[in-house]
Amino acid sequence: MRFLLMRLIRDEQGQDLIEYALLTAGIGLAGIAVWPAITNAIGVAYQGFDTGTQGIWEVPDPGAGP
Repeated sequence: MRFLLMRLIRDEQGQDLIEYALLTAGIGLAGIAVWPAITNAIGVAYQGFDTGTQGIWEVPDPGAGP
C-alpha cells in the first residue's frame, strides 16, 4: 500500500490535463462574470442604432405619382 501511495505522489502523468481543466474553469468563470456587462453594452449600442434609424424613412404620399 505504501508503494502505491508513493507511486501516486511521484507520478506526474495527468498533470497537464488538470492544469488545462483549471485554466478552462478560470476562463469560464471570467466569462460568466463579464457577461452582464457585455449584454448591457450590446443593448445600449442596439438602442442607439434603433433610435438613429427611426427618422430616416418617411411614409410616401399615396397621392403623389412618379
